[in-house]
Amino acid sequence: MIKNNIEKDIKIKCVEADTTQAALAEKIGKTVQYVNRIVKKDDGVVNKTFIQMMEGLGYDIRLIYEKREENDNE
Repeated sequence: MIKNNIEKDIKIKCVEADTTQAALAEKIGKTVQYVNRIVKKDDGVVNKTFIQMMEGLGYDIRLIYEKREENDNE
């Protein structure tokens, strides 16, 4: 089982970045509808087979987000 609330996490990260899901979708070259569907779908972000394998091994999944450091060359 994925312990994270991915939908909530995406929304929080958008607020922290002062951006919208629409702006995020444009940035990654996807439609707003696609981003919204992936975020809300239970197995849309993490591969369902991976989840089943980890559950079969007795593990839950917890995603950790680490902000990349800004590179002055970018």
